[in-house]
Amino acid sequence: MRVLLQRVKAGSVHVNGEVTGEIRHGFVALVGVTHADTEAEAEKLAAKTANLRVFSDSEGKMNLSLLDVDGGVLVVSQFTLYADARKGRRPSYIQAARPEQAEGLVRRYAASLAQAGVQQVEQGVFGALMQVAIHNDGPVTIMLDSDQL
Repeated sequence: MRVLLQRVKAGSVHVNGEVTGEIRHGFVALVGVTHADTEAEAEKLAAKTANLRVFSDSEGKMNLSLLDVDGGVLVVSQFTLYADARKGRRPSYIQAARPEQAEGLVRRYAASLAQAGVQQVEQGVFGALMQVAIHNDGPVTIMLDSDQL
């Protein structure tokens, strides 16, 4: 499982012109799932997301977590995190999990964030064509990969 975290001042998702999820500050989490992933990976990555110290303290040092700053998380499914572009010009997505597996694990990640104490967890619409607005803060972008944790 891969989660690309972008620290944001604001983030939102629109589907068919309607806002389906919106946060003020925190993370936009782009979440990709592969075939071998389980709920354990989703829970581990959610705990890491909630406790990662990349928010500035009073001295301007990245020393505070999402929980410390009462930040929110906008969770957006992103199968393209498992794109393989090594050959040719069209990426292969064979490493991405099928939607019936991936949707449940993306939801488990979001639920685990709430269980970890994140007060605001919003989501995009799984499988929909989404327009995602990301107002980067920093910018700070961190890739979490369950194979590396």
